[in-house]
Amino acid sequence: MDRTRTRQRIRTMLLLGVPLWIAHGCASPSAPVPPPAGGQVPNLDYATFVSSVEPVLERRGCDAGGDCHGGGIRGTLALSPAGAKDAAFDFEQVSRQVSVSDPDQSPILTRPLAIGAGGTPHPDKPFASTADSDYVSVRTWVRAGVTQ
Repeated sequence: MDRTRTRQRIRTMLLLGVPLWIAHGCASPSAPVPPPAGGQVPNLDYATFVSSVEPVLERRGCDAGGDCHGGGIRGTLALSPAGAKDAAFDFEQVSRQVSVSDPDQSPILTRPLAIGAGGTPHPDKPFASTADSDYVSVRTWVRAGVTQ
């Protein structure tokens, strides 16, 4: 009888101890994980994005409408739909398209740029050249965020 109680107590301690051990191991980090290999992260300005970049995206039809920039298999840049713009979401998504090591080769600059002007493959080419005023607005925002 004494053995049975001892076994029950051991089982109870083990059952209660395991969840505490698991919970202890799942603590979130106190600071963000640094970029791999000591890389840098851009310091992009949200207010400038809202005033200068988001209007370019809207004018050029870059949103989740149709099958463009809705995420999934269509590409890596997901944007909010035209009828429900979410500048904070768009800022987060576009910021991921900025290369700190080579800002002029950032996907947000090369994908919508004509191939002849130094662009990379993309089904739509809203910028014919790097002299386009909308292109210049986006590039200025990118460069300001990586040179600080």
